[in-house]
Formats: sequence, C-alpha cells, structure tokens
Amino acid sequence: MGTVGTGTDGTAGERRQLINVAYRLLGSVTEAEDAVQDAYARWYGLPPGRQAEILSPGAWLTTVTGRICLDLLGSARARRERYVGAWLPEPLPERGEWACAGGTGATGPADPADQIVRDESVTMAFLVVLESMTPAERVAFVLHDVFRYPFAEIAGVLARSPAACKQLAASARRRVSAARPVTTPGQADVVRHVKEAWETKNIAALIGALNPAAVMTADGGGMAGAVLRPVEGGARIAQYMVAIAERAPGLELLERSVNGTPGLVAVRDGTVVTVAAFDVVDGCVTRIWVVRNPEKLRSWSAEG
Repeated sequence: MGTVGTGTDGTAGERRQLINVAYRLLGSVTEAEDAVQDAYARWYGLPPGRQAEILSPGAWLTTVTGRICLDLLGSARARRERYVGAWLPEPLPERGEWACAGGTGATGPADPADQIVRDESVTMAFLVVLESMTPAERVAFVLHDVFRYPFAEIAGVLARSPAACKQLAASARRRVSAARPVTTPGQADVVRHVKEAWETKNIAALIGALNPAAVMTADGGGMAGAVLRPVEGGARIAQYMVAIAERAPGLELLERSVNGTPGLVAVRDGTVVTVAAFDVVDGCVTRIWVVRNPEKLRSWSAEG
C-alpha cells in the first residue's frame, strides 16, 4: 500500500483507528484502505494555515473518512446490483496464526488487515447485518454504538442534526437487536466436526452438524465458481458440500480464525481459494458464508 498517513505532524497515529472505522463501514479491507488514503491525501493537500486552524486533526480525518465511506456506500448499492451472485464482506485473517501455520511471513509495510481489531463488530454475522442498513444508518450506528463518537460529531459526517443522527442509530440498532454479537461456546468444536465430515464425505455427519433451517451463502463474484443463490436447509447444504468434496481433489481444509471466530480455509497448491465463516447456535451451524472471489482473499496470501 501507499505511505500516506505516515508523516510526523501528529496525524499518523490516527491511521489504525480510521482503518478500523472504514472497514466496519465498507466491509472491505481494500476499500477501507483507499478511503483512509484519500482522507490523508486531502489533509496533506490543505494549506499549512488551514491545517493550523484545525484543533483536532483526528476528528477532522474521521469526519472526512466517514463522508468518503458514506459516498462509497451510496454508490455500492448500484454496483452490487450488477454483482454476479451474492455479495459478502471481505473476510479477515488472523495473521499471526496464519504465519505459524506455514506461511512465509510478510516483509515490508503492514497489511491493513493487520491493523483491524477483531471483536464482535467484525464477525461475519455482524457485518452482514450492517449490509442491511441504509448508508446513513450504518454510519450513525458504527460511529456511535461501536466507536462511541458523540452524535454532535456524527452530525458533521452526515450533514444532519444530532437528533436525526440519534434516530438513525436507533433504527439501525433495532436491526441488530436480534443478532448475537459474540461467539457461542463450542463453536470451534462444531466447525471441526463440519471439517471432518466434509473430508470423509459423510452426509449424515454433516446433517447432524447443521441446523435443519441452515442457510449457506457463497460469493464468487463471477471470478470463481460459486452457487449464485443461497442454499437453504441442512440436508441440501450437506449434499452440496459432499458434491464439492468429490469434485475437488487436492483441496485441503484448515481450521482458521475468520473475522475473529472459528472458520475454515480451503487451500489448493499453497493458495487460499475459499474462506468460510460460520454462525453457530445451540451446537448447530445456522449460517455459512463462503467467500471465493479471489479479489477478497488477497489478505489471505501466505506471502502477506
């Protein structure tokens, strides 16, 4: 990536926070990095006198980054109407864990994904709920409920009154009220059972690990083979997974953290080709999100 935001004027330390905000707003590491780079470019493009007038460069950068993300969210709706199949957020690896698993390690500038804090607000389940919000709702909710920015500051991002921003956040909050924000105990064991059943092509074991009403959504983006519509029902998902196993010789499944929760990564010839995130309730998988679009798997490269 570029080096904007590495200066010595006191703004460099804001970059990590801005990347965290932008990823939750956009669901894409690449777009988050671009948004933050754009914000820093605008900061350094200000005349020195104008910079000196800004009492809090961090707040200024947050406002500008938020506005850039708001514009991107607005245009994303039109882009996703043309997207091939389902669109899913870009999955985050646990970089240290990946390196220990046989990756070559990274040199040079840190990957933006390294700077994102893994918590309940970046689980795939949470990010998918965020996708259901309007752009304004998402900005108000993420800035206030996740990062605790006051509505007076959010008003500057959305160009609305603090009261209106508060209403937007409340509306967004209702959308997530039924979502479970944390990993349920035993999720790693359930995911391991899914892996073992897939490797042995055991349909009965897969069905046993899946909720009868489970849903699997895949994102290939037209660049990798993936079912275009969600697969509904534990039995249908199990049959689909076994069919994939039979057609995928040489594919290795690895247990890895995906967005901070237990998931699976499929590797062929040393390259990550699929990342799967899971939602588990009462010991059964209720949702599976499968990302195969190679553009969304760049952070999973073993070369960093």
